[in-house]
Order: sequence, then structure tokens, then C-alpha cells
Amino acid sequence: MTGQNAEGHAEGRDAAGSASGSGARATDGLAAPFALARYRERDAAPGAEVTVGLVVGDRIRPLGAQELGEGGLNGFLAAGDWSPLAALAESASGSAGGWRALDEVVLGAPVQPRQVIQAGANYREHVIQLVVAGLTPDETRTPEQARAFAAGIMDRRAAEGEPYFFLGLPQVVVGDDAELVLPAMSEVHDWELELGVVIGREAFRVDREHALEHVAGYTIVNDVTTRDLVFRKDMKEIGTDWFRAKNSPGFLPTGPFLVPAPAVAHPGDLGIALQLNGEVKQDSRTSDLLFDIPALVAAASRTLPLLPGDLLLTGSPPGNGQHWKRFLRHGDVMTGTIEGLGTQVVRCVAEPGANGAPEAVR
Repeated sequence: MTGQNAEGHAEGRDAAGSASGSGARATDGLAAPFALARYRERDAAPGAEVTVGLVVGDRIRPLGAQELGEGGLNGFLAAGDWSPLAALAESASGSAGGWRALDEVVLGAPVQPRQVIQAGANYREHVIQLVVAGLTPDETRTPEQARAFAAGIMDRRAAEGEPYFFLGLPQVVVGDDAELVLPAMSEVHDWELELGVVIGREAFRVDREHALEHVAGYTIVNDVTTRDLVFRKDMKEIGTDWFRAKNSPGFLPTGPFLVPAPAVAHPGDLGIALQLNGEVKQDSRTSDLLFDIPALVAAASRTLPLLPGDLLLTGSPPGNGQHWKRFLRHGDVMTGTIEGLGTQVVRCVAEPGANGAPEAVR
């Protein structure tokens, strides 16, 4: 095992460098003129302070109260004015103002959400694949019947339904500097790459037409899931148990960057792809969302206020491990990309003492 990051998680990669087993870099695919990150020094001790930074290409500089305001990162996102940072970004070629090479620091999660709202079953083919793969507890249907059944449900939802949400825990959010420790309680931990919407100005009971006015930016999130904990076996009538299935430590790798919404011209049509050890497993576009981003923000805000810095996950496309009958193992490297947002690399390690863990980890 490697060291621990500033929030107590195992360190797996530096900011601009590659993770073990992957040649990908955080800035690969980052198209915005600038983005936000949260970072620490490479030699920082566990629990060391994390700094908000402005990223331009392969350079970063710290942002403090003078640039962000007294409200810190979330207060800045609430204000919604990116123009001061755009001006700072123009000075990135020099060293004045604290600019330095991105590979001198380690990136953590770029956000500090107080709430994590997750949209489920929001890609049509994703749900169909899970049903056909046997995730839902009904063994009476043939694969063809299961596909037709699931397709009918999704088509009715698209025509008449509304988004389905559940809650994640903010403390599960980590950067891709943290190794993903696979809990020993199961051997069916799965990936779900998702576009993460970061809330700016507070949104409460907003309509679809004004929903995007409350979006500060976008980031990459992998919603890791323990498949055999999704359905309760002792209380089948109650249904799903998202708390146990999705909230183990580190199960929401996020970032590495928060890209400003004005720099993402078409968030409803972005390429989204995940590779496992270099093999493509998910490859889709956000245009396949059943309910688009304005619909999700509007629907979620009807129940509770969405606060500055909160994460709203939009759902995962097809191609999860449940479909491939291949789940996460010690040594696996997941590389997630969303068009224009950069690259997330997550390295998996077995929990000490687990089956498949090397002797050094046991």
C-alpha cells in the first residue's frame, strides 16, 4: 500500500503524472481555458491542508480568500462570476502569482459537496443491460423477455415518468489520488462512470428553463457499486439498499477538475468512456440520458434546496461490470474520460486480508 492523502485515503498518483499501470494524465482531454482543482503538496503528511487551485494547461496556482472570497470554494461557486479567474488564467505562462508545474502537486477531489444527489436508471441501455444480466431478482424470464420487459419500462419512463434519485454520502467523495480499496465483504464491485453536475447558486424549486443558471460546472465521477448489496435478501419487499451498495469509503472518485459551465458548450452531448486496464468497457454520449441535465436539476430541486458545491450525478451509460461479468480486482486501473473535462485514473487495491490480496497487503 502507498501513503495516505490529505483526507486519509491512500495516495495513488500525482497531479499531472500517470497512475500506476496507466499512461493517462489528468490533463488529457481537458479542453477548457482553465479549471479548478484542490491539491496538496506531494510530500505533505496525512491530514495536511488542501488548497484550491486554478489550472491552466499543465500549470497551477493557489487561490485564496482574495480570489475566492471569504466563503471559500462553495461561496465562490454561489456567486457564479468566473471573470476574475479568467483574467488570472492569462498570466499562467509566468511564475508570478504562485504559478507552478501541475506535476509538482497531488490533486484531490475538486469539490466539497454538502449533498450528493444521484440519478438512477437514466441511460436506457444501461438499465436494459443490467436486467438482462440478471441484476434484478426475477429468474423466470428468458434474456429476450428480460430485454423486452426492461425496454418497455424505460420507454414508458421517457414518455410519462420523472427522474429517480437517491442520496450518496459526501464523505465517500475522494480524488483519483486515492486508491480504491475493494471491501473484502464482496467480490462484485462494479464501475459506473458519470457526468457530475456541480451546483452554483442555490436551487430550490427551479423550473427546467432556468435550471442551468444554477450549474457552476462539471466534473467526472465514478459511482462504484457493490452489486450483491443492491437488493435486500432479508426484506425483498423493501427493494434496493443504496446505502450499503454505494457508500463504502472512497466509492465516489471525483475529478480531477471542476470545469466551469461556460466552458462546456454542450453538456447534453459529451462523449463519456471508461477503460479497464486499457480495454474499453463504457463508451457512450450524454445525449443518451433519459432525463437531461435541466430536467434533473429541476426535479431534484423540487424536494430540497441544492446548495453551492453540491454534486448531482446524472447516471451511468451501459457497459458496467455486471454486463461484462467482470468485476473489479486488485491491481485493476480504471481510466475515465468525459469530453473536455480531463481524465480520471483510479487504481484498485484489495482490502488487507481479502481473497486476492497480495501477501504484502494481508
